[in-house]
Amino acid sequence: QVQLVESGGGLVQAGGSLRLSCTASGRTFTYHIGWFRQAPGKEREFVAAISWSGGSTYYTDSVKGRFAISRDNAKKTSYLQMNTLKPEDTAVYHCAAADPWDNRWSAGAGYNYWGQGTQVTVSS
Repeated sequence: QVQLVESGGGLVQAGGSLRLSCTASGRTFTYHIGWFRQAPGKEREFVAAISWSGGSTYYTDSVKGRFAISRDNAKKTSYLQMNTLKPEDTAVYHCAAADPWDNRWSAGAGYNYWGQGTQVTVSS
């Protein structure tokens, strides 16, 4: 099992940048990592994912070209670099882990382990 802790959220003006971190504790970090967000009154939305090796990444259309997901397995940490932020990016951002044998990860499914989330607020 893995425990996940997000950090790096905050308040930023539109057009600004933030980098979120997701740090895992446990014996291994051999999981696919996904980032999700949930805005008030809305359903949780898949944002981006990276394979356990870091060799494959996926993004939802609304963040392509603005967000970049990465990982440092030696540090057991995944990052979500968010650039050119928009007010509609305001949400609580969660990272989550999927088992390496679960092929649903790139579609935003199969995530069994979740962090508590970090708030991102983008002002206009």
